[in-house]
Amino acid sequence: MPDLITWADFERVDLRVGTILEAREFPEARRPAYQLLIDLGPEIGHKRSSAQITQHYHPTDLVGRQVLCVVNFPPKQIGKFMSEVLVTGAADEQGYIVLAALAGPAPNGSRLI
Repeated sequence: MPDLITWADFERVDLRVGTILEAREFPEARRPAYQLLIDLGPEIGHKRSSAQITQHYHPTDLVGRQVLCVVNFPPKQIGKFMSEVLVTGAADEQGYIVLAALAGPAPNGSRLI
């Protein structure tokens, strides 16, 4: 069983809803990935992310899709690209990432509670 956390621990992770505005190939990445531009609402704005989701998604299919992002990780430099948020998902049976999804639409910037 995993270590239990408190409600305060959970509240420290800032998970927000965002809509993918742009998705493009990231050939400079060590592992296959896309560069994403995500609208996280008026409070946070547009942020970039590198996502290793190439096995299940094509860039044109990602535009307009809502995703859940961790917005309070420090930015991570990946080559010449600065990844500002972490797009969440889970590994399938082969270890490829499947994006976490909402059951229905929510406003960009909404916090997961």
